[in-house]
Amino acid sequence: MVGQVGRELVNLINRYAPFAVGLSGEDAGLFTAEPKTIQLDGEDIDLGQVGDVATVNPDAVIDLIDAVAPGPGDLVYNVNADTAAAALATALGADRLVMLTDVAGLYADWPDSQSVIKEIDSTELRQLMPTLESGMRPKMEACLRAVESGVERATIIDGRIKHALLLEIFTDEGMGTMVRAAEQIQEA
Repeated sequence: MVGQVGRELVNLINRYAPFAVGLSGEDAGLFTAEPKTIQLDGEDIDLGQVGDVATVNPDAVIDLIDAVAPGPGDLVYNVNADTAAAALATALGADRLVMLTDVAGLYADWPDSQSVIKEIDSTELRQLMPTLESGMRPKMEACLRAVESGVERATIIDGRIKHALLLEIFTDEGMGTMVRAAEQIQEA
């Protein structure tokens, strides 16, 4: 992904202006990871080279924001990009996390396109997690982690829609599914 897809995305963006820089979790020690296991019949199963974010060092991203280039890191795990994005948003103290996907959002009744959940709190999402399809689970788990770690809101939007990010950020209606911490919804 980093060597091909990431490079292509950076090049496409930079055709218009020099805004994009490609980073992997290894670059400048952005993420360190630990092995991820799953429980199956009460037994921990090692997933091989699959990891989960252990620590985030946002210095490289902060330096890029301040226009200073990062250096390479040295630990390699395959960490889910959604998990990494949520961890980075938390470490940066971001107000918002937006993830692009290829569906309209979180569906109450997959695949009924009329059942997109517009807003859900962390308590409701936690209860719904065991029922989610495998493709949506990591995204929603990342949103949950982010809002429970201080990010004000996390949104899943359909990246196939032209200008999806602009529509989400600059319109009152937004798009996709927004996740907030349960406390935030109660206060609103």
